[in-house]
Amino acid sequence: MDKKAMYKLSYGLFVLTAKTFKDNGCITNTAIQVTSEPNRIAFAVNKANLTHDMLLETRTFNLSVISEKADFELFKHFGFQSGREVHKFNDFKDYKVSENGLAYITTGCNAYISGEVYDTVDLGTHTLFIADVTDMEVLDDAPSATYEYYQSNIKPKPETIKTGDTVGTLEKGETEGGKTVWVCKVCGYVYEGEDLPDDFICPWCKHPASDFEKKVI
Repeated sequence: MDKKAMYKLSYGLFVLTAKTFKDNGCITNTAIQVTSEPNRIAFAVNKANLTHDMLLETRTFNLSVISEKADFELFKHFGFQSGREVHKFNDFKDYKVSENGLAYITTGCNAYISGEVYDTVDLGTHTLFIADVTDMEVLDDAPSATYEYYQSNIKPKPETIKTGDTVGTLEKGETEGGKTVWVCKVCGYVYEGEDLPDDFICPWCKHPASDFEKKVI
């Protein structure tokens, strides 16, 4: 089975923001318009995300549409750290506040959509939110970033090696004594070691060991 076939599905990438005791946001890749009259969208959110719980409580959100101008730092900031552990808007300035009082992202995004949750469906690990659109605005003419575009152009290439918070770049053909690493195929995080534990979870994107590829560098 070639899991890369999933990258060919033409869905976009978004920053979902909500607010209770603080502003928070996470990355989602499932938003679609489901009806035009009334104007409704649907998107799924992992239950492990703080934004998920905020949205269940307040039922109000903004969805910022990520464009091809976005860089990997946007994905790291909103996708590879937990709002339960950090305040994502403490050191983040590239946002404004819409009429519903919530943040939307202004850099690396070409539009935002505000909404109110109409209904939810329990999907096990995720909740599917169906929502009425209450406001929306185009911010930039840059094309929206698809998941395939992210994989090909935004996600770091295998030559860029990351371990924890350190970043190093290996030129093609360069080696470091035949060291074995495991590279996350989703975000590029690197685990050093001959064996990767079966229950390992990527600390950046939360994907399991099955999404890691063994490499010798």
